[in-house]
Amino acid sequence: MRPVRIVLVNVGFRLPLYPLVTPPLGIMYLAAYLRTRFDAEFLLINQKLNNVPDDEVVKQAAAFEPDVVGLSVMTPAAYHLPRLTAGLKAALPNALVALGGPHVSAFGCHVLRQSQADAALPGEGELGTEMLLRALQEGAGLESVPGLFWRDEDGGIVVNPGAAPLIDDLDSLPFPAYDLIDLPAYWRRQGIAPIPRRKYASLFSSRGCPYSCNYCHNIFGKRKRKHSAERIVEEAAYYQKQYGIHEIEFFDDIFNLDHKRLMRFCELMTSAEQPLKFSFPTALRTDILRDEEIDALADAGMYYCGFALESGSPRLQKLMGKNLDIDKFVDNVNKVAAKGIYTNGFAMLGFPSETEEEMLRTVDVACATDLHTISFFTVTPFPGTELYRSVRALFPERIRDVVYDNLDFSSFTANLSDVPDDRFYQIQREANRRFFFNPKRILRILRDYPKPLLLPLYIPPFIKRATKGLLWGASTPPVVGESEPPSQRDECV
Repeated sequence: MRPVRIVLVNVGFRLPLYPLVTPPLGIMYLAAYLRTRFDAEFLLINQKLNNVPDDEVVKQAAAFEPDVVGLSVMTPAAYHLPRLTAGLKAALPNALVALGGPHVSAFGCHVLRQSQADAALPGEGELGTEMLLRALQEGAGLESVPGLFWRDEDGGIVVNPGAAPLIDDLDSLPFPAYDLIDLPAYWRRQGIAPIPRRKYASLFSSRGCPYSCNYCHNIFGKRKRKHSAERIVEEAAYYQKQYGIHEIEFFDDIFNLDHKRLMRFCELMTSAEQPLKFSFPTALRTDILRDEEIDALADAGMYYCGFALESGSPRLQKLMGKNLDIDKFVDNVNKVAAKGIYTNGFAMLGFPSETEEEMLRTVDVACATDLHTISFFTVTPFPGTELYRSVRALFPERIRDVVYDNLDFSSFTANLSDVPDDRFYQIQREANRRFFFNPKRILRILRDYPKPLLLPLYIPPFIKRATKGLLWGASTPPVVGESEPPSQRDECV
């Protein structure tokens, strides 16, 4: 019997407003895990790396002659699905075409109505996909796979009860399949950290987050599962030896929940024979950082970190479920920046019921920190989140015409707040100008940017961010379409 042949595709393009691309860890972890369970051969296609046209993705997949094609999709890339799945089914009529990724978790069984895919699996992928492949190999019905959406013989869409199980012991997982990608190609692209030309590898050291932020999909669940510090350092050392990397980048939801693990990780990194730098673009919860943790992370090699404020309003912190200690946030950001670590912030303006005073408070808090850079995003209620359900229930007219399958979080322009549109966009413009045109902040950027000789490459994005409000004004309409997405899984039953 020949090995099962599987094509895994990370769907989407790099967009002008969001031109980032990273190693497709989701399908890389999936491929590595399935290798331990099946005699399998894989082809990984990251459409985003070179903005590969849909027809070319189909051509490459068909040439591999796969038994299964898996498409990992985020909602901003979902507009590719009709064309991709139609092409794949035409070229590979006997192959199973399955969908996964955050878009499936957000939109549920509706993703099968949007496409010609045969099945879709929400949530964490490894164990559910293993069950799906075993059902195919053994000739069992797909009804045995918990949480799976699939088409029956009559074309009806079936929603299996339950959910795909989660992996408890992350240390039991193999390293993601970096051998299936061209890693140096990513070093020439813009990653999540705004630092070009880095020889890095990415990894998840944990899954899950116990917090209840209402704008978050929480794909990996509330229960925190994590690699040991020893496993993290072992994995980093392997990439260093195998690929000659200089640093690692963490994609966790939150890295610093376990104090002992953090301190042990720093101890091992500090004592390594060949030290590596590391960064946390989004992976630290700022207000729970301890002074000794900041010192240890700086000594161990942290050189870049992202800090999520979201709002400077205590009321909105409670409303969104983040419950950030704002004073502690400012204090810890400043302590990290004082170490010479490059810091980037995230804030959101336009929460439902947000007042002008609260918006200005967010801007005041951000500008009072020693953050080097920040993004003032417009609040975006993505389907599958509690925020979306709340907005849809309270004032559905504000998002009725928004098309989510061609929209990223940097291009949403609908105003959900109580502030009039003209004033809302004026505050955004003023926030960027006030933050970025601070002479002391400009000097800190020049002083602390990790690769000063390459800073000229990033000056245009700095300027674009500083003047973003000039491009988005009150007259800018939201992206519109014919209908809003469904919110209930049982619409397909």
